[in-house]
Amino acid sequence: MAEDAWQALAAPFVEGAYVTVKGQVRTYVLHQQLLRHLPRPPASVLDVGGGAGHQSLPLARLGYDVTVLDPSRAMLEKAQERIAHESHEVRSRVHLVEAAGESAVEVLDGRRFPVVLCHGVLMYLPAPEPLLEVLCRCAAPGGVVSIMALNAATMAVRPALQHRWADALAAFATDREVGVLGTSTRGDTVEHLSDLLRRGGVEPTAWYGVWLFSDWVDLPLADTDVGAVAEVELQASLRDPYRQLSRVFHLVGTSGRTSKGEGVRARGR
Repeated sequence: MAEDAWQALAAPFVEGAYVTVKGQVRTYVLHQQLLRHLPRPPASVLDVGGGAGHQSLPLARLGYDVTVLDPSRAMLEKAQERIAHESHEVRSRVHLVEAAGESAVEVLDGRRFPVVLCHGVLMYLPAPEPLLEVLCRCAAPGGVVSIMALNAATMAVRPALQHRWADALAAFATDREVGVLGTSTRGDTVEHLSDLLRRGGVEPTAWYGVWLFSDWVDLPLADTDVGAVAEVELQASLRDPYRQLSRVFHLVGTSGRTSKGEGVRARGR
């Protein structure tokens, strides 16, 4: 494994995946969902595994102070390229830190943030527990923790739609697959990640779908009304049964930790 595991994937991910219909839908839907929960700017945002800043750069444009922490130098270079096209005011609100998410507490000297994002990262890790514990520790009292993860409950859909019936049958008994970039990915459930957040002193407050229709079908960018697709996906993300069938899900919680960083028992809902 290369020192920077994302070196070869940075360009296909940033210049390929994110400019597709699905990529643009992801950014839009997550952004609209986040706006339901975030404190007013200029609150500080920590984007763990934030890559090229696709989710946090729009927040910087709204006045948020953003720290993008990512272990990949190649991804942060892509972020820097994108930031260079912004105004001086926006550029001054974005800070890039090269480090693993699991080391965020030490690297950031224990700083705690009103908003902690971690989108599309857990699926590449062997298990979610170590990083989830760090995310909770990075959240300020009353702070928002936002996680996007691969939905383990819908692993059989893609191979079935591709008529890979043996793979679809096997997917019912696994939480792992090879993703669209050719990398191994792992699914999670809303229930399990919610339990992990509670252990870290963060009470889950809402969850949403992200991709449903635009993930299961190939939508050519040239002749697709991306805005219309995004609005349909946003509405599907807010309600059952659609959100339960989403390719990925978005889980949001609120930190109940004390000012000394001690966890408090989450109240039952």
